[in-house]
Amino acid sequence: MTSELLLDRARELWTELAAEPVEFPATEGANVVVAPGSRLCPPSWTGIVVLGGACVVTVPSMRAAELMTGAAGTLSPEELVDADRLRAVLPVLDVLGPASLCYLDRAGFLPVRGGAAVEEAGYDHDGLSALLAGAGEEDAGESGLADITSPAFVLSERDDVIAAAGYQTWPRSVAHLSVLVAPGQRGRGLARVVAAAAVAHALEGGLLPQWRARACPSKRVALALGFQEVGGQLSVRLDETVSPVLAGATAV
Repeated sequence: MTSELLLDRARELWTELAAEPVEFPATEGANVVVAPGSRLCPPSWTGIVVLGGACVVTVPSMRAAELMTGAAGTLSPEELVDADRLRAVLPVLDVLGPASLCYLDRAGFLPVRGGAAVEEAGYDHDGLSALLAGAGEEDAGESGLADITSPAFVLSERDDVIAAAGYQTWPRSVAHLSVLVAPGQRGRGLARVVAAAAVAHALEGGLLPQWRARACPSKRVALALGFQEVGGQLSVRLDETVSPVLAGATAV
């Protein structure tokens, strides 16, 4: 699959998640749409997704649309997913992200050869619960491992699960990867091993693997497996009582 096809499939996913009709601009730029039911971000937040230099923004209200339209007329799509640049021009109260968005096809997959044996387990495996508890609430939540719909792919030592991966099946036949390694076991390359097993399973099922990485180590694992970084995502909560002072993009 070419980079263009990966990009097209990724854009199809995120426009569906927007929950209102919107498209990525054909050239660089941003389209802003009022979409209170958007799945790009938490309820009442603004979701920003940039793919291939073009941007879609979902907002909860017309006031937020005015604010984001002005910002998008001043900032480039890449700057819109830069929290510091966005704070410089908008009244941002809270931020989630930014995260890199990476995708992979079968031809680009770089599997792990040899190494520790990965086992397939149910997502309700007792060892997963222990792994999640030991990782702490923040890391466990960031991993998304508790929400996988695929089998879990685990590595164990002395009957303890020390690393696990799986994926959630998203719309448009996308497999959203989740990976977690026990805090005391990081730096050993275990994330790549379990993630490779989950990716292989997704590809065998005809799914498009998606890796959303907020931390640099996570992105390094994705790139080592052959994922291509094609964009980014940022969610913000705006102070809508502030009058917009910028102008320039297209509101849908």
